[in-house]
Amino acid sequence: MRLYSKTRQHVDTEKTQKDGGASPSVHAGSHLAPRKSLLDKSRRRRWLRTGAPVGFILPIAVILFWQFASVAGWIDQNLLPAPTTVAATTVGLIRDGTLGSDLLASGLRWIVGFLIGGTLGLLVGSLVGLSRIAERVLDTSVQMLRTIPFLALAPLLVLWLGLDEPPKITLIALASFFPLYLNTFAGIRNVDRKLIEIGQIYRLSQPEMLMRVILPAALPEILTGVRYALAVAWLALVLAELLGAQQGLGYLLSEGREFVRVDIVLCSILIFAIVGKLVDVLVRGLEVSLLRWRDTYKG
Repeated sequence: MRLYSKTRQHVDTEKTQKDGGASPSVHAGSHLAPRKSLLDKSRRRRWLRTGAPVGFILPIAVILFWQFASVAGWIDQNLLPAPTTVAATTVGLIRDGTLGSDLLASGLRWIVGFLIGGTLGLLVGSLVGLSRIAERVLDTSVQMLRTIPFLALAPLLVLWLGLDEPPKITLIALASFFPLYLNTFAGIRNVDRKLIEIGQIYRLSQPEMLMRVILPAALPEILTGVRYALAVAWLALVLAELLGAQQGLGYLLSEGREFVRVDIVLCSILIFAIVGKLVDVLVRGLEVSLLRWRDTYKG
């Protein structure tokens, strides 16, 4: 036992001399330092990805400067009312129920138009992406229709469908169709060929290949198309509600222009921006939850 303890002590002394006389605690601390820095970096990245309000710094700074410039008299109140004036107008529209009813009417048109156009875009994009024959027959016509401006279609839709809801919903549906068609088509065609070969090795049937290989691989681009289609449909909503609508945010915007109420116009624009951002955040959250298996979406 004495011989073993002396030998062990001698070995420990040699290790200490080889390591430059540093104690084990020092070495442990030196190994933990890089790990701590890596953890800090990962926490910062997670903070920036999840709930960090960094993106709102610039809009808040613009609003504060706008208020300061209005109070200092640098801005003509008739051309650009102060943010407090716009906020007071917004509160008044909420209290009398005008903003709520207009927002509900616009939201219904937007959802119905997006569901119709987005569903058709997803189906046609999938068909064209999966079939070379369908691509030759349909893609040229879709690309030609895609280049036609909405302003050129609006008079025709009014002449064909009247001034009620059909032309408005049709215009929103057209705006939703093309982004989802293009992204679905591109997502399916960009699926890695190696994934298809693996599915063939496992002898997957065509429906199984579609559901278990192709659609999951194309899902990132499809969800990007959903985000873009929602944004374009929200923009088309303004134009659609200028086609003789009696209710909606576009109608409120037009009413403010006719009565030279810049505060109402700004209120409508801010509502468009806030609702569009909220919907984008919701879709982004759905995208992260559905694509959690990808490395780029891991926290």
